[in-house]
Amino acid sequence: MVAPDLNPLLGEIRACRVCAPAMPHQPRPVIQACAGARILIVGQAPGTRVHASGRPFTDPSGDRLRDWMGVDETVFYDSSRIAIAPMGFCFPGLDAKGGDLPPRKECAPLWQDRVRAALPEIRLTLLVGQYAQRFHLRSQMQKTLTETVRESERYQPDFLPLPHPSWRNNAWLKKNPWFEERILPLLRRRIQDLLSPA
Repeated sequence: MVAPDLNPLLGEIRACRVCAPAMPHQPRPVIQACAGARILIVGQAPGTRVHASGRPFTDPSGDRLRDWMGVDETVFYDSSRIAIAPMGFCFPGLDAKGGDLPPRKECAPLWQDRVRAALPEIRLTLLVGQYAQRFHLRSQMQKTLTETVRESERYQPDFLPLPHPSWRNNAWLKKNPWFEERILPLLRRRIQDLLSPA
């Protein structure tokens, strides 16, 4: 099966205004992709800093995610190696407590399957947070994010579920030391294997 051409799809995504009537600001879809990428990161949705920069993970969450993966910014932002397609391409706004709202529900059904079909070389998809895990793992997801991440090996080689790298999850990371001890080494090995020249 021939993969669809990625460039027209990226143009459609960047021009998308489907959720504009419900947004508190102008939509600014953020995606990073190249047909040759071998790693796909599916996160939640851009935050305020990413909305301003137009570049994914330009915030402390991105710093932590890069540390988890064992890569620097040069590698992370090399779209020929790593694609980034969040569940919601636009910053959804803030809730009453000042946290980010969930990704808009319109976005993933419109784009996720089409993006994945246009990336034929993907060998590993990092599912960052419960929204990505619920969409991509469907009935294979465990009852909680913690259980799903703990069972990461069962989703290999295609998927690796991760908690969100936000500072809001510091308590979760402290409560679950097995993540750093067991899952991060697995993540880094897979990333290094996939980034190494064939």
